[in-house]
Amino acid sequence: MSDSNRYVFVSQRYPPEKGGNASRIRDLAVNVAEENSVTVLAPPASYPPGNFDRSWERSVTERRDGVVVHRLWSWQPQVENPGLLRRLPYYLLFALHATLWLCWNHRSYDAVLTSTPPITTGLPGLAAALLGTPWVVDVRDLWIDNSVALGYVDADSPLVGASRWFQGLVLWTADRITVTTESLGAAVSEKYGAELADRVRHVPNGVDTDVFEPAAERTGSVQGEGTESDERPVIVYTGNLGSAQPLEPCIRAMDELSQDAVLRFVGDGDERSRLESLTERLGLGDRVEFVGLVDREAVPAHITDAAVGLAPIKDSPELAYAMPTKTYEYLACGVPVVVTGRGEVQRFVEVSGGGHHAEVDPEAIAEALDSLLAAPERRRQLGAAGREHVVEQYDRRAIANRLDDLLSRLVGADDGATAPQRSAVQS
Repeated sequence: MSDSNRYVFVSQRYPPEKGGNASRIRDLAVNVAEENSVTVLAPPASYPPGNFDRSWERSVTERRDGVVVHRLWSWQPQVENPGLLRRLPYYLLFALHATLWLCWNHRSYDAVLTSTPPITTGLPGLAAALLGTPWVVDVRDLWIDNSVALGYVDADSPLVGASRWFQGLVLWTADRITVTTESLGAAVSEKYGAELADRVRHVPNGVDTDVFEPAAERTGSVQGEGTESDERPVIVYTGNLGSAQPLEPCIRAMDELSQDAVLRFVGDGDERSRLESLTERLGLGDRVEFVGLVDREAVPAHITDAAVGLAPIKDSPELAYAMPTKTYEYLACGVPVVVTGRGEVQRFVEVSGGGHHAEVDPEAIAEALDSLLAAPERRRQLGAAGREHVVEQYDRRAIANRLDDLLSRLVGADDGATAPQRSAVQS
């Protein structure tokens, strides 16, 4: 690890909020903070909307797991699936508040990492760069392209054009660009300039393999055989119930399933009400459960209670680089996974040997689930292979060490290296 440095991470979401983006920044911050001072700037907890009380305090400071967290006030949507007009104040006000904080405290940190999406977190990053501070932009997905692909905005709208220009400015100004998958790095270079490839570094999502581990290693119990109140095998989905995940076909697959099992959704999101209505309409209330949000500490138990994990992604070229964090968590717990989508997630499940890929179709999903539910020994083999792969390649501590090394080199603590010359955005 490096000598101690002072880092600020800027993220639109942070625990107790749920989801892969919040857990990624939290786990990276906590592990990097073992040898450094790490401060996180985030708005008041507010996602999914309606699950947290609205805060009116300008700033609230707390300490979590060795990390100082400043909750900077922003507008907090309170309705499920808020529209663009409700989301924009949430994004913009936090970005402005974080920008002011960084400017006022610019002598108290050595480097800044901003997490995107949303792209508005680039605003405080640009301010840090203008003040001469090394800046890393952590890209989890191409938010603009996803919004177009999912039908949120029109591809030809002025808003999309302005957003692309701003995203380009951010990427060309940042000293380094970290991406969660190598295919995402390639997509960034393809869309915003081949020269950016020299700045891109692969810092994948990962999992704390000491927390997410097979049930037998924690309690000696048998995994995936249901609870005392329901002996049917469980198919678990953890995380965001959003539009990028084809969850409707997964629910419909339960009507096609030959095995007697229950699909359990652990999480919340913009699509929850619609999915609950669909479940009721299809008469699948006895086969589909909605648990809602749970504490992060309770997630491993929900996974190890399951026979199979479900990690669906829409089959779209714009999402070919996506890699759900929940996939690492399932395999770390020794639970085989069924995935949908193309590109990165399909490649991962093949390389890891930890599960099956299915087309985004209820019959295909049901067939993949049936094949695993009917073969307990096969499930154990896939789960063991997946666990081994994740421990070797995606342990969160090792990934955080990689980020720490990148940041410290920018600061110059390791070898006196200087930050690369920033380039103006290309037209």
